Formats: sequence, structure tokens, C-alpha cells
Amino acid sequence: MSLTKQHRAMARLLAVAIVAASGLSACATYDDDFARVNSRLDQLDTKVQSAAQSADAANQSAQQANQRLDAIEGRVQQLEAAPGRKPRG
Repeated sequence: MSLTKQHRAMARLLAVAIVAASGLSACATYDDDFARVNSRLDQLDTKVQSAAQSADAANQSAQQANQRLDAIEGRVQQLEAAPGRKPRG
């Protein structure tokens, strides 16, 4: 094998090694990217769950307030329908 053919073979081998090494380093980068994305998704999931709990609590409070309003509505209607009082004095 001549020196030129050896250089070509070595160049090909180095090129394959460089491509393989860059591919492996890209995998590590993707792993880091996926880890960051998964971490962000976990944070967002926690916030969504917290917001859902807050919404449920607000809904329960609103329902209780509506029940109290329903309970006093009859009394308010009676007072509005009652004849006016004469002023004292």
C-alpha cells in the first residue's frame, strides 16, 4: 500500500471517528435538553394542579354563598311585599 493510500485510509478512519464522536456528544446534549424539558413540564404540572385545587376551593365557596343567598331570598321578598310602616311621631 502506498503512502497516499495509507493517508486516505487514515483520513477516512479519522473522519468516521470524528462523526461518531460528534454524534455521541449530540446524544449527551439531547439528554440534557430532554432533562430540562421534563423538569419544566413537572413544574408546569405542579402549577396546574395547584390552580385546579384553588379553582375547586373557589367553586365550593361560591356554592356556599349561593346557598346563603337562596336561604335569605324568601325573607327579602317578604319585606319587599310588606306594606310600608307609618313613621312615628
